[in-house]
Amino acid sequence: MKVLLSGTAGGAGWPAPGCPCASCSRPPSGHRRPFAAVVDDAVRLSFHSPLTGLPPGYLAYGGRALTGPDGAALLCLPPGQEPPDDGPPRYDVVLVDVLERPERLGELRRAGLVDGGTLVAAVGLDHRVRSEEELARRLRLWGVASVPDGTELRSGVPGPAPAVPRRSLLLGGSRSGKSAEAELRLAAEPYVTYVATGPGGAGDAEWAARVRAHRERRPAHWATLETTDLVAALRGADAPLLVDGLGTWLAAVFDEHGAWEGDRTAVDARCDALVAAWREASAPVVAVSDEVGMGVVPATASGRAFRDALGRLNERLAAESEYVALVVAGRLLEL
Repeated sequence: MKVLLSGTAGGAGWPAPGCPCASCSRPPSGHRRPFAAVVDDAVRLSFHSPLTGLPPGYLAYGGRALTGPDGAALLCLPPGQEPPDDGPPRYDVVLVDVLERPERLGELRRAGLVDGGTLVAAVGLDHRVRSEEELARRLRLWGVASVPDGTELRSGVPGPAPAVPRRSLLLGGSRSGKSAEAELRLAAEPYVTYVATGPGGAGDAEWAARVRAHRERRPAHWATLETTDLVAALRGADAPLLVDGLGTWLAAVFDEHGAWEGDRTAVDARCDALVAAWREASAPVVAVSDEVGMGVVPATASGRAFRDALGRLNERLAAESEYVALVVAGRLLEL
């Protein structure tokens, strides 16, 4: 099966005509045309027209999937659509609006509909992403091919594998976007365990609202583990972990050992054990931590002790990480 992509953008193209946003002002005019494709020079695809009236040898499923005379299977997923329930058991080519909901790709992988031999290509592209460079970065993480208009795809030629480093550390201040970036990095994985190190919010309505917002933002198929035993979580992981976050973990460790005003030897030992487990991690792990060394010096000895301990922990984990970045106003500064 061959698929000619004459257009890879959303309905208005990218840049959208007359749109003054920063994304649309970057690419040259006519950079990407609205999505359209032709399969085997015989079947036309678009987001607006379901697959009907196919030539002999082709079978349609739910208006969004087909198999060709060679047995290859294709899935075309526009925004708001789901794969057909009665479709093929796996797909050779998937054309998907991955910007709408990247976790949908994780769901497809989890169901076995997409595997290492599937060519996944991003279509429906538009100003939901700020630049071609940012698009390419995300698609590398998700294992999705970014191709220009006019590209011909062929079944049997697998796309790129997800490029998630073994250990990633994301630092940032309050409301910097560090948690959202961590979630984005693992969005297309079929199995992820979200390790929540903070309290659940009982008795604190404001904190409970924050926790609820995080839960609602995460993909529904992710597992959640609420624990401060990060060493056990790292050593027992057989799928990617997202640890959010190290600041709340360290605060809990201070609480557990009564170390705010007393001896902090036990805290140092817990940090040593975490660094060792991080170094030995076998599954990909993304950890979120607070950058606390850029503000006002805390007025209390306990506050200064916590800031110093977290700063040292961040430094040690960064030294053992393949990828480290500072998130500022939702933008990444790779370190």
